[in-house]
Amino acid sequence: MSSAYIIAHVRITNPAQYEDYKKLSFLAMQVHGAEVCVRGGAVEVLEGDWSPERVVVLKFPSIEKARAFNQSPEYSRARQAREGASVMNMILVEGV
Repeated sequence: MSSAYIIAHVRITNPAQYEDYKKLSFLAMQVHGAEVCVRGGAVEVLEGDWSPERVVVLKFPSIEKARAFNQSPEYSRARQAREGASVMNMILVEGV
């Protein structure tokens, strides 16, 4: 079984409201066994023209566990709290 990663690029438009999302999403991460690898640290562009404002990388034991997190009631509540507070781009990547 391969690990899996959820990688998100976030542009925050309402920092105060986004704090609610961070709290709820962290609870969802705990429930679903996510390992937080990156959560909003400094970003340095090494190549290309991609300049994300905020990057989040979560590690899961499997693709199935990552999908379960993304589709869970816990993360759904976080997603609702985030509505209007940010622009989110998120991918699921199979690890090794």
